[in-house]
Amino acid sequence: MYAIIATGGKQYKVAEGDIVRVEKLDVKDGDTISFDQVLAVNNGSLVVGQPTVAGATVSATVMTNGKARKIVVYKYKRKSGYHKKNGHRQQFTQIKIDKINA
Repeated sequence: MYAIIATGGKQYKVAEGDIVRVEKLDVKDGDTISFDQVLAVNNGSLVVGQPTVAGATVSATVMTNGKARKIVVYKYKRKSGYHKKNGHRQQFTQIKIDKINA
């Protein structure tokens, strides 16, 4: 059984027991969170929502909040002496999928 959920402007295919990194959520470690934007559920037969599946939710436990590895953003224009180096670390929330209620 799996479900497709939407959170943080992205879509994730999840199954029970999966550990997923999603965009930062405003929750503490150990809290339980429920996703109600379930786009599709497959439990033998695929049910696709229009736009979401009515009455379907996915519950998960927050494992940790953190920052991803640093990426380097380097801007450069030749012959003009312009260069700019910048770094970015994206924040994330790591969750464990507990139950898919469909």
